[in-house]
Amino acid sequence: MKEIVEIIAKSLVDHPGEVVVEEKNDGGAIVYELHVTQEDMGKVIGKQGRIAKAIRTVVKAAATRENKKVTVEII
Repeated sequence: MKEIVEIIAKSLVDHPGEVVVEEKNDGGAIVYELHVTQEDMGKVIGKQGRIAKAIRTVVKAAATRENKKVTVEII
């Protein structure tokens, strides 16, 4: 699922080489921290957070197929 977040983010930003996704375990859940440049932050979040919400929805859908609890944080 880390790859899913990375592929989606890289397709949205102007600087795909600067996209970094870190995976962390937080209790029983997995947290993916998405790091992008300040310049690309708006492209990943979108108007009223719609793109960020869509990314989270896709990742949660993939996680439920594997019976995992996942969150995505944009940093």
